[in-house]
Amino acid sequence: MSDYAKGLEGVIANESALSKVEGLEGKLSYLGYDIDDLVEHCTFEEVTYLLYNGKLPNAVELAGLEQSLRTNRDLPEQVITFLKNLPKDAVPMDVLRTAVSMLGIFDSRAEVGEPNPELNREVALSIVAKTPVIVAYYHRARQGLELPPVRTDLSEAAHFLYLISGEEPNASAVKTLDVAYIIHADHGMNASTFSARVTSGTLSDLYSSMTSAIGTLKGPLHGGANEGVIKMLNEIGDEDKVDAFVEDCLVNKKKIMGIGHRVYKVLDPRAPHLQKMAIKLTEDLGESKWINMSERIATIMRERKGLNANVDFYSATVYYSMGIPTDLFTPIFAIARMSGWTAQVLEQLKDSRLYRPLTKYIGPATTSPVPVISER
Repeated sequence: MSDYAKGLEGVIANESALSKVEGLEGKLSYLGYDIDDLVEHCTFEEVTYLLYNGKLPNAVELAGLEQSLRTNRDLPEQVITFLKNLPKDAVPMDVLRTAVSMLGIFDSRAEVGEPNPELNREVALSIVAKTPVIVAYYHRARQGLELPPVRTDLSEAAHFLYLISGEEPNASAVKTLDVAYIIHADHGMNASTFSARVTSGTLSDLYSSMTSAIGTLKGPLHGGANEGVIKMLNEIGDEDKVDAFVEDCLVNKKKIMGIGHRVYKVLDPRAPHLQKMAIKLTEDLGESKWINMSERIATIMRERKGLNANVDFYSATVYYSMGIPTDLFTPIFAIARMSGWTAQVLEQLKDSRLYRPLTKYIGPATTSPVPVISER
């Protein structure tokens, strides 16, 4: 038996009250509220307030949070210029990573050292508000489109959809994206949250922590998985080719994106919400091909391998059906998770300790003298 946990699997590194992930039971809750109830009764803004304050807001408190988010959407002109001058083929997650880092240069509140809780909360809300604007503005800039001024009369989900299209979003699309935001807001000690907390554990600033988190989320084994699902569906092409594709993957031990989860050993509790949304969207559009292919893959993998579809599997179909470009899938994940990342960092800074795990050394057992260069 190994005397260490590779990938820190099963290791408890800190305490958190924010989200409870019950992998064996297939449950997820934020501060004691089941994800199903939150999706049914709350907005993303209410969930953000919950993560920041430990309780759901009343009407006055919610209005205050909404006002804070809506009045913090404007980007510094230098960041807007940066977005306009980027290569049109830049990776949106790279753009987001660098632009969030840039925000810290223009924010005098971004301090290192002993934390100022009130100031850090202001900075956190500002980052949450600006992240979707960065993503939308770059998407428009790379198409040569004008960047519409930010508005203060729309919810977070509605405002993002407005910015990327330049048109008023319909209620169904807003609800769909709002649900996606809620179920992606936080998820225990996942890789990107861990990297954010490690960075903040050094008493670095929030922008550095968020840059760490974005860079971690970018990887295909984490946030990038949803982009891989659509690439896979496009590679398959047609419904009648699904069975052969899956069989080939099983025989050759190829990974099928969006199937299985590191923590959930049963159905990912977030997946059914996006599954319903995906079915409804495809019905509204009269194009059932993608959801039919997805459902067939999920069925085969459940029957053959006992593995279930995860949240990435259906979020890909939802976003694709909404007409959102594939390379914006992971940035949308980041937009939603920014509320959780910042809440996790604010929690970390209440009683922070530097993360300093040990390494199991497997190099040479003894030291050797260094030979002169002519004898090496």
